[in-house]
Amino acid sequence: MATDEAPDASAAERRPVILVADDAEDMRNLFQVMLKSRYELKFAETGSQALALADTDPIPDLILLDVEMPESDGYEVLAQLKANPALEPNPVIFVSARSDAKDQAKGLLGGAVDYIVKPISGPLTLLRVRTHIALQDQRRDLEEQVQRRTDELHATQLQLIRRLARAMEYREGGVTNRVLRVARYVELLAQALGIRSRVCELLTEAAPLYDIGKMGIAEHILKKTDALNEKEWLEVRRHPEIGAQIIGEHKEPLLEQARIMALTHHERWDGTGYPKGLKGDDIPVPGRIMAVADAFEAMTATQRYRSPLSPSEAAKKIIEQSGKQFDPKMVAAFQKVAKDFEAVRKEHPDELEGIHNLDFSVGGGGKPAASPAAARPAAATPPPRPAPKK
Repeated sequence: MATDEAPDASAAERRPVILVADDAEDMRNLFQVMLKSRYELKFAETGSQALALADTDPIPDLILLDVEMPESDGYEVLAQLKANPALEPNPVIFVSARSDAKDQAKGLLGGAVDYIVKPISGPLTLLRVRTHIALQDQRRDLEEQVQRRTDELHATQLQLIRRLARAMEYREGGVTNRVLRVARYVELLAQALGIRSRVCELLTEAAPLYDIGKMGIAEHILKKTDALNEKEWLEVRRHPEIGAQIIGEHKEPLLEQARIMALTHHERWDGTGYPKGLKGDDIPVPGRIMAVADAFEAMTATQRYRSPLSPSEAAKKIIEQSGKQFDPKMVAAFQKVAKDFEAVRKEHPDELEGIHNLDFSVGGGGKPAASPAAARPAAATPPPRPAPKK
C-alpha cells in the first residue's frame, strides 16, 4: 500500500492538519496509514462531528469529505463550511463512491477543490493531497505578504498624518501635545458611545488632521493676540472646508473619516455652527464627537487672549451646551469619561504654553470684537463661553 514518506529534518515544525470525515471505519483506517507520517490527522464519522472538528483548533488545512454520511451529507457539510468566513478558504476534497458526473459537478460547483472516486488510488490520492496542501500554503504566504504590505502602508499613512499635524502646529507657533490629547479624547468618547473597537481605532487615527485647514489661514491671524475683526473671523471660518479640501475625498476609510472630522467639527447640534449650518443628526457622528473633544481642548488650553479653564469648569460648560452646541448623546458619553479627559490633560501637558489660538468655535475667544476697547481683553476677563451670545 502506498504511504506518504516521512518528512526530512528540514521540514517545518508545524505539520499540516487534515480532517478525514467518513462514516466507514475502513476508509478512516486507510487514510490513517497513508497520511500519518506527514500530516496531523483528525477524524469524524458524521456531518455534525466534521463541522465541529473543522472549527476546532488546530483548524484543518485540508478536509477529505465523504458524501454519504449520517445526519448531514457531504454537500450540506460543505455548504456550511463555505458559509463560515473563517473556514471558507480551507480546501475540501470529496472522497465518494458516487462516480456520476452530476455528483462530481455538484461537489465542485459547491466549492470543493477536487473529487476523488472510491475505490481510491493510494499514490494518486497522495499526490492530490500534497498538491492542495501546497496550494493552501502558497495562498497563506501570499495573504501574509499582502497583509505585511498593507500594514506597512498603513503605518506610513499614520506617520504622514502625524507629520502633517506637526507641521500645522509649527505654523501656529510651536509644538504642543494638543493633537495627541484630542486624539485620546476622541478615543474615550467613541468607547463611551459603545462604538466598535476597530471604528474607535479608525477615528483615533484620523483625529490629528481635524484642524489641518488652518494651514490655509493667514499666519498673522493664527498668531494674533488681539480679538479678530470681522474680516479675519470670516477667514477663520473657512478652515473646516479648507481642511476637507486638503485631505480630499477618498474611499479609504481612514482619510475619509479625517475629512469628515475636518469639515464638520464646528457644526452645532442646534444648526448655528459652520460651515454648512448642519443640524442634529445631519451632522456626521465623527464631527459630533470631535466637536466635544475640540471644545474641551480649546477651553482647557492656554490661549493668547486668556488663561485656561480648569477641566471641571470646561466639563460644566460642555454639559450646559447639551442640545445646543453639542449632541446630547455625546454629552452623556462625555460625562462618563470626564475624569479620564482630565487624566489625559495631566498626562500630556504642554511644555510651551500660550502659543496657540485654538478657540474658533462660534462665540469663542476668536470672535471679532464689538468695539476697539474690546480688542485686547484684560487678564482678569472671564473666559468666553463656548456657546454664541444670543
